[in-house]
Amino acid sequence: MPGETIAVFTKNRTNPAYEAARLGADRTAARYGARAMHFVPDQPDDVDQQIALVEQAIAQRPDAAVFVPVHVTRLDGAVGRLNTAGIPVVNYLNRMAGGRFVSFVGSDDYRIGTGIAAALFRHLGGNGDVIVLEGTPGAVTSRERVRGFRDAAGQWPGIRIVATRAADYQRETAQRVMRELLATVPRIDGVLSANDVMSLGVIDALTAAGRSIPLIGVNALPEAIEAIKAGTLLATADFDAMKIGCIATEAAIRHLRGEAVPGEIILPVQIVDRANYSPWDMPLAARQCPHWSEVVGNWRPGAPVS
Repeated sequence: MPGETIAVFTKNRTNPAYEAARLGADRTAARYGARAMHFVPDQPDDVDQQIALVEQAIAQRPDAAVFVPVHVTRLDGAVGRLNTAGIPVVNYLNRMAGGRFVSFVGSDDYRIGTGIAAALFRHLGGNGDVIVLEGTPGAVTSRERVRGFRDAAGQWPGIRIVATRAADYQRETAQRVMRELLATVPRIDGVLSANDVMSLGVIDALTAAGRSIPLIGVNALPEAIEAIKAGTLLATADFDAMKIGCIATEAAIRHLRGEAVPGEIILPVQIVDRANYSPWDMPLAARQCPHWSEVVGNWRPGAPVS
């Protein structure tokens, strides 16, 4: 039934990853003759505002919703109201603890954490004092990536995590936190950052201090690719929010049109560094949505996709 409306929820307008997710949703909806309606809190990652936006969406009666929560548990009731209203929901990017969903679409954040941390530890020769920047408290992506950082560090006896700070997935917050750490931590050999936006804030602080410290991020955002080219960012992980937004929206539309879709779709992640950055060296608007068949492959009902 062409002409469906899809309510697309994102966490904020400050993180380019969510801009990418909205772009992916718009592109996929347009390709199917559907329409994406966007619901974004004015205050980044605000629980109460997202709950209010759910009520607004229900009043507008969309055919389906694709939903990323600002908190892993505190939106369960809001999603329950979408369920009660008969609006199918695809959970994407940040896995929720409760609610009924057509599908979850995302990446394996724990494996992202272990993989990108190992890239930094290899660069350090397996020895060094490292700091960790966490994302927003309550964000499952941050929790799982940081768990991966710590488990990876446990495999390298010479690596010591000497400080962990939350920087809320925000650039200015990360810049301030890094500035404070530079003043208080005597030795910093590397930085593990749970997303690229915070990594860019770290680079801002290092540049202002006239220092250079190996650093990794997550998202493969265009500005992070520029930092890799400039030598200020060691590596990032291709947690591609645009691709995830594309596939989440397509899952919702295919479900509405009577097609069975996987209950879980996990997109693969690649570590991006100076040796292989070229495929990501373009603006978000130039990047393409993946084909459904490339992601889902030979899936049959009853099996996950990972």
